[in-house]
Amino acid sequence: MKTLTQNEVIKNILKILEMVKSGEEIIIKDEENQEDVAVIISYGNYKNKQERPLGILKGKATYKIKDDFKITDEELLAL
Repeated sequence: MKTLTQNEVIKNILKILEMVKSGEEIIIKDEENQEDVAVIISYGNYKNKQERPLGILKGKATYKIKDDFKITDEELLAL
């Protein structure tokens, strides 16, 4: 996964779209506070994302993650 600044994305959007078409994922970083703000993925990868089942609680429980949750998917799955 490649990380680019907002300005790099603006200057190279056509090249980035070609990279994404070939399967690469791009993280966009805010230049001021150095935080990751977005990810560009191919539409095929976006469309094929499946919801995670609740396992033994399937059909018995639900969950909702608030928009201001401060942990990434990778960090949560690593717990």
